Amino acid sequence: MTCLVTSMKPAMAMVIVISLGALAAAIWLVQWVMKKDIGTPEMQKISNAIKTGAEAFLSRQYRTIIALAGVFAVAIFLLYAFVRAPNAHDPAGPMVLALCTTLSFIMGAACSLAAGYVGMWTSIRTNIRTASAARTSLNGALQVALRGGAVSGIFVVALSLLGVGGLFAALKLMGFDYTRIPFMIVGYGFGASFVALFAQLGGGIYTKAADVGADLVGKVEAGIPEDDPRNPAVIADLVGDNVGDCAGRGADLFESTAAENIGAMILGVGLASYFGWRGVLFPLVARAMGIVASIVGVMVVRTDEDGDAMDALNRGYYVASFLAAVGFAISAKWLLSSEVYPNAWMYFSCCGLIGILMAQAFVYITQYYTEYKYRPVLSIAKASETGPATNIIAGIAVGFECTAVPILVISAAILASYKLGVAAIGAHGGLYGTAVATMGMLGTCAYILAMDTFGPITDNAGGIVEMSRQPEEIRKKTDRLDAVGNTTKALTKGYAVGSAALAAFLLFSAYLDEIYNYTGVRIAVDLSKPEVFVAAMIGAMLVFLFSALSIRAVGTAAYEVIREVRRQFKEKPGIMAGKEDPDYGQCVDIVTIGALKAMILPGILAVAGPAVVGIAFKVFITPANPTIAAEAVAGMLMVGTIAGVLLGLFLNNAGGAWDNAKKYIETGQLGGKRSDSHKAAVVGDTVGDPFKDTAGPSLHVLVKLLATVTLVLAPLFL
Repeated sequence: MTCLVTSMKPAMAMVIVISLGALAAAIWLVQWVMKKDIGTPEMQKISNAIKTGAEAFLSRQYRTIIALAGVFAVAIFLLYAFVRAPNAHDPAGPMVLALCTTLSFIMGAACSLAAGYVGMWTSIRTNIRTASAARTSLNGALQVALRGGAVSGIFVVALSLLGVGGLFAALKLMGFDYTRIPFMIVGYGFGASFVALFAQLGGGIYTKAADVGADLVGKVEAGIPEDDPRNPAVIADLVGDNVGDCAGRGADLFESTAAENIGAMILGVGLASYFGWRGVLFPLVARAMGIVASIVGVMVVRTDEDGDAMDALNRGYYVASFLAAVGFAISAKWLLSSEVYPNAWMYFSCCGLIGILMAQAFVYITQYYTEYKYRPVLSIAKASETGPATNIIAGIAVGFECTAVPILVISAAILASYKLGVAAIGAHGGLYGTAVATMGMLGTCAYILAMDTFGPITDNAGGIVEMSRQPEEIRKKTDRLDAVGNTTKALTKGYAVGSAALAAFLLFSAYLDEIYNYTGVRIAVDLSKPEVFVAAMIGAMLVFLFSALSIRAVGTAAYEVIREVRRQFKEKPGIMAGKEDPDYGQCVDIVTIGALKAMILPGILAVAGPAVVGIAFKVFITPANPTIAAEAVAGMLMVGTIAGVLLGLFLNNAGGAWDNAKKYIETGQLGGKRSDSHKAAVVGDTVGDPFKDTAGPSLHVLVKLLATVTLVLAPLFL
């Protein structure tokens, strides 16, 4: 035992040191950003209003999430300690297992909350510094926005790694066997997923309800520009960018990395006879290498005053991807080779490279379907000339079309990485190969999240410049950055759904391994069994019902915002003349209350669904078929994942295409702003808003949440 602990020390020390170093780098970036100029008093007034609204919403939202998480933590402890019957395959005694699972759930939830908060806290302070930097330099504004976004990305991945690595190290020091520990900390991934779902869902409802209300009354009815200070909903709209795209996406990608780390470690346990402890710790070491690569990628980004900011961001991404690939190869050479399989590391390095290339492919695919340089968006813009109906028809067609190529790419990645894993060490290496591919795709997660947070920061900066009536040349700079930010937000949504697909497959495989660990029986998903087929249909239905509730919530909250904006325009005619200030706070309060109320039902539905199916289907257990309930849940998870990935692709890309069709017309094409085609495009964009920013991103979390719930509750289905 002492020898084993000693041999593991370098790998664990490296993970902990790089995690802490990354947190230190994030703190340095915060200090670097905070030293920048905060602009004019007029700019500060707008920024402070955004900051106040965002912090008020997040405070209320987090209180709700903490209360719900507390209820689930108690339920997990009681189920593990007193309801579930222990068996000989358990990794620990009932009380110890209950404590470990519950405490890891609490820790995962707490870290996910912290990750989301840090992302939002930084973004609402970086926006004004980006706006101020744009007064003197495009490159300065670009670097402030990206480095402010990088704080969130680096903090999220480092905290995820430190949490999983810290739990593993603590339990190892307490004397638990390394093959048992991953099964004792599955609650960490569930806690992260639990918070991420509510954070993404609540933030998405908020941001799109405010956006829809501001656009329909402001642009369509009143004919005023976006971010016009006369619009009573404009502050709520700018707040929404932060609570949805920063806090929500931060929690989303935190749970992606946390759940994927634990799932890969569980699969690594199955390879203990090949690599020993090294197969279990490889996911953590590879993730640490990815953080270093992302930090370097962020720091090399710069552009000329007349340069393309998107090209600069892409160069940083290529640097991060290259370094991540090198880090993977080094990690694999160190940890995934043995005397019996000396060349296995090369095959697994190729699996990681497949994941990195898949991430690149998703970036290009998303660009094709959501940028107005290409056919899909141009076809929607052209359809706007004949009215909103044809705009919506064209957008739906693009949404359905855009599912084809991504699914082919995901399929090729899974099959290729599986076959490489088999070539590395035999039949048992296939699933681990797909896990390594998932690690590869998430290797540059910190940089991707930096680009995602860059979007709302530059959007807010443009709003601050517009509302504080800065000179036109400054607005042109922020418009250029805002256009790039819209692209990066679309790209990260594509990346998120692709990584969700790979991560869900990994977690599905980990679930099957966990059932084997508890029962000694390898289960298969046989859809010819009626119990399994019915559970699978319920899984697909859950995805659509969840999406319906999410989109309806946006419509309900937006209705109240629209009524309020119309009321203010009617009762305060001085607003449109610029002689009277709107009541921004009223719209902020309306959206806050509406989003928090609306997020609870779909969130509870997603969390409770697998548990209800697994426990209810235990009535079908017979001596001849003792694992039928666990198999039914596997069917639900499998088909629910497939439906969630397909619907997520549709919603994300259709919404993004509608948005950029409107922006294309706003450049002066097809009649330009205030034309009939523009009004039709605004309606289409409004339809797409809850698609791309509420239901779509929430589905990324849902498909992983289904898997983490089943991992935690798997013992209860036996």
